[in-house]
Parts: sequence; C-alpha cells; structure tokens
Amino acid sequence: MSQVRIRRALLSVSDKTGLVEFGRSLARHGVEILSTGGTAKALADAGLKVIDVGTHTGFPEMMDGRVKTLHPTVHGGILARRDMKDHTDAMEAHKIAPIDLVVVNLYPFEATVAKGAAFDECIENIDIGGPAMIRSAAKNHEFVVVVVEPAQYAELAAAMDANEGATSLDLRKRFAAAAYARTGAYDAATSRWFAGELGQTFPERLNLTAARAQALRYGENPHQQAAFYVDGSKRPGLATARQIQGKELSYNNLNDTDAAFEAVAEFEDAACVIVKHANPCGVARGSDIHAAYLKALACDPVSAFGGIVAFNRALDGATATELAKLFVEVIVAPAADEAALAVLAAKKNLRLLLTGAMPDPQAAGLTVKSVSGGYLVQTRDAGRILASDLKIVTKRAPTPGELADLLFAFRAAKHVKSNAIVYAKNGATVGIGAGQMSRVDSARIAAHKAADAARDAGERESRCIGSVVASDAFFPFADGLLAAANAGATAVIQPGGSVRDAEVIAAADEKGLAMVTTGMRHFRH
Repeated sequence: MSQVRIRRALLSVSDKTGLVEFGRSLARHGVEILSTGGTAKALADAGLKVIDVGTHTGFPEMMDGRVKTLHPTVHGGILARRDMKDHTDAMEAHKIAPIDLVVVNLYPFEATVAKGAAFDECIENIDIGGPAMIRSAAKNHEFVVVVVEPAQYAELAAAMDANEGATSLDLRKRFAAAAYARTGAYDAATSRWFAGELGQTFPERLNLTAARAQALRYGENPHQQAAFYVDGSKRPGLATARQIQGKELSYNNLNDTDAAFEAVAEFEDAACVIVKHANPCGVARGSDIHAAYLKALACDPVSAFGGIVAFNRALDGATATELAKLFVEVIVAPAADEAALAVLAAKKNLRLLLTGAMPDPQAAGLTVKSVSGGYLVQTRDAGRILASDLKIVTKRAPTPGELADLLFAFRAAKHVKSNAIVYAKNGATVGIGAGQMSRVDSARIAAHKAADAARDAGERESRCIGSVVASDAFFPFADGLLAAANAGATAVIQPGGSVRDAEVIAAADEKGLAMVTTGMRHFRH
C-alpha cells in the first residue's frame, strides 16, 4: 500500500527536543496520541490531548517503568497487517486498535556510559520496550511509519501536510531502514560496553557502528565512492574538527590530516608535522609552533608543497603568515587566534580545521583494517619509549644532545610507514625514508633527501652530518646501519632483537657510533 493515513500515534521519547511542536502537527491532522510517562506529561502540559498507554491497554505501568508498552494491545496494533483478514479479525476479537505511527527515541544508554556512570545505572538505561516497538513498526512499514530521531519530525510533518495526513511507502521504507540502523547501533553499544565491563578487548563477536558525518566526492581515486563516518568515541581530531574555511575535504585530505594530527600529538612541547601521502616529510619541535614549523619545513620543502600541516598548539598570526607563503591543502590545529584566522582568510581554498583539543597518544583504543572477508583489529600503538627504557649496546654512550634527538627521532619514526628510517638533529627531522621494501634503501633515500635539502638551501654539507638516526625495527644486517654512518649519523636508536645484533653492534663500534636499543618496534603498514 502506498499512501497510509496516520490516525493513531504512539509517542514515547527520552529526548524531548521538538516534541511539542511535532505533537501539534499531529493534532492538526486529527491524530489520536497515545503516550507514556514524561512524554505524556510534556504533551499534556502544552495543551495537547493525550491518552495514557496504561489507559489504552487497561494494564498499568509497573516495575519502575520496565513494563508499560510490552503488551499485546500495543504490539498487536503495530504489527497487524491491515490487508490480512486473520489479522484484522484478531484485532476486532481482542479490541486491538491499529497504531499507524510509532515515535520512539531510546533511553540515553550511550550518554550514560560516556559520563562514566556506575554499572547499575548503565543497566537501567538499557531500553527494552523502545527497541521492541521500533523493530515492530519497522517490520510492518507497509502500514506503519516509525520515527527514531527528532531530526525526522520536520520531514514527516511536511509529508503529512502535503498528503492530507498520509505517508508514502518510500518514506516509510527509508524511516524503517533508519530505525533498524538505530537499534543495531544501540545493541552494538550495549554489547561493547558489556564486553568492556568483562575485560574483553576482543569479544567473540565484534560489533562496529558509526554514523555518517560526510558524503565525499570520491575515494582515493575518482572512480571510487567514499564517505566519512564517526564512531562516537569523540577522540579529538577529524571527528571533532570544525572546518573554518576552504574547499570540501576529500578522502585523501582526511586520511592525511589524521596521520599528521596523530603524529603531532606525540610531542609535549610545541611541535609541527607536515605530511604528504600519509607519511611525514617534516617533523620538528621548537620553542613555539612558529619555530617548529620552520624546522619541519626545512626537512623537505619540495614534498611539503601541497601537503598537510598539523600543530599541537593554537595557530598564531606569525605562523599563519609563514604558512600563507606555501601551497598547502589542509592546516589542522586545536585552535587559532584572530590574527591567524585573518591571515588565512585570504586563501579561500585552504582548508583550516580546528579540533578543540589534542588526542591522547597513549589512550586505549582499537584500530580496524578491512581485509578480504573480514577485519584485522588491534589495539592502538600507544607505545612510548623513555630514556630509562633504553639499553646502551655500543662502547660509546650517546651524549645528552644525541640522546634527546634519538628519543625524538624514534617517536617520529613511529608515524612513518615501514620500513622507516629517520635522521634528526636539534629536535627536527633532516631526512625521512619511508615505505621501502629494504631498510637500507630507506636509509639511503633519507640521506639523499637530506643532502638535496641542504644543497637547495645553499648549505655546504648534508644535514645528515652530525645527526642521529632512528629505525622503526631492527637492522637485519649491518648494511642499513653502515649506510646511515656513511651519511654522517653519529648515534643510532633501534629496537634490537635481530639474530645479527652482534654483527650490527660491532659495525657501530667500528664506526665510533653510539647505539641504543628500545626493545619495542613501531611497524606501520
């Protein structure tokens, strides 16, 4: 059946946003309104005529509200097919009136969990009757329309106004799909919470839910479709960002921006990370973000063109003035002052994102990667190496300056695609080699980039001279270490653990290098 007129509605909502206005729109069409508890009171207080569900069923609400709509008069009125005689006969025999509209939004379970409520309070906020009514109405969408969000009120009211109080089958199908998505997300949230309460990081069944935040023009390539979804965790970053200006964000913009922002969050002092194609091409810390940006840019200004720039401090006018000299796709920071906003406003296409806060790089969480027929799920790489974790394995120990740069370089290498090699000096990367099949190739590429950047800047020697080098995983042979030594590095940080560690250490000693091992690797694929 296409057009179905709404004559009777059941409203039972936790979120009262827009409720009274919507109730009035129903009343204009002569709809009989059934309701419960606080919803009934809000409607009645606004002067609307409401029939209590208990009066309708002849059965009182009980057990602190746990049982009120779980009744044949309610579910029979929702589920009955109006085109089947045995259904209509049963309705007549048992005095069940049809319900044509169900408006339910659920107990605020997710919000209750998010505020850190006690176990018992969370349990009491698991809705039972609401999901049952929603699913019943969605199943019988040929005759019943179901509404699960206040945002749907306006569309339904407009449809009723345009069709003398009736709804189309297309609308009912779309609303039914939204209803099942909502109950699915609700059940998934409950499942995840319960698993967490039981200490199950990887439960037997993993339920993933997310809400579409943005439909994208295309994916990595124009022939691919894409969208951006948020998972409700509110981790500072893309999900919390406000786009202040600029063109619509693309799939690649979002991917690269996330990589840059998560990388810059690793540093406690003022820092800047520049990313191109999901790999850092410049990482630096400084006395302020202006100094950090200039040092990060110096690492590889050629690759920085058209890149993503991330900061871990509020963007200021001086830094914005420098940024305006370079073509960048996106700037992301927790905030920006008025001077910065004024400078960047002149660059209309530049995308500026303000996240409001920085993510905690050591916070618990999961990462998910799709593979053929399933997902690979792991805990986030929250590993962090401190000076006290290091083991000196060479005859020479690193100097205090080398030690500071080694720790910095290893933290930067965590965000470079493996095989990763990072040369650093004075709190800034000077050469980055990423994503090579051979670690020695990464070492050579990074050194080559450092030499090119120095030459282009008019400097007389490669910036690798006097630098330190970090490797995200152990050196399987001494060749990678020797490539770094030949480039001019004086100290090395690497996880260790190779069967050839003794050979690698001996090579470092022969070259007079200081080398420390971390016992922790940072593969990133």
